[in-house]
Amino acid sequence: MSRDDMSGSLIHFTKGATAKDDEGAFFHLLNIINEGVLRGGNGGGFIKGGYICVCFTEAPLASVRQGFVNSSNFSRYSPFGVMLDKKWAFARGGRPVIYEPDGEYEQLPESHRWRHVRYDPTVIDRTIDFTWEREWRIPHCKLEFGPQDAVLIVPSRDWADRLALECQDVRIRQYSTIMIEDDAEYYGLSEFPWRTEILNE
Repeated sequence: MSRDDMSGSLIHFTKGATAKDDEGAFFHLLNIINEGVLRGGNGGGFIKGGYICVCFTEAPLASVRQGFVNSSNFSRYSPFGVMLDKKWAFARGGRPVIYEPDGEYEQLPESHRWRHVRYDPTVIDRTIDFTWEREWRIPHCKLEFGPQDAVLIVPSRDWADRLALECQDVRIRQYSTIMIEDDAEYYGLSEFPWRTEILNE
């Protein structure tokens, strides 16, 4: 895709206890890749109807770098995430959300209601506008993926190196339950299988 405002990928951002909890967001990402699973949720209650989805943004990486996860301004997002190809997500039922007033929710067929996001620029004193998130959703409780499917998003080279080391430690601990320590370390120190994209390079 050659346009700067378009992306062929979707990003699922992880989070910690707060938007600025990088440590929590990092360990959330580590747990996701160790399990190979993205778990759906109801968006903290923001998904009308209580539907369970895995949520993404289709914002291009350039936009992400320029402020989507900018901690000095308002942002709900950490600089850690999982990036998947849009075609991969589409094949699993992923679709862009439908931005519309709440009054139009009931007009959607049941099969499409999980895609609804409230949009109303006419509300007095505040605009309800989340279109900047460029959201996609996949209606799944559990979405499995592997290193061949995803690119990991991290804020810096230091975080990328730490992620590789933490993954090795996890593998070594797992192998040590079924083999002697030297063998567990040998197999656990195999090459880090995940591709990474560093935001601040």
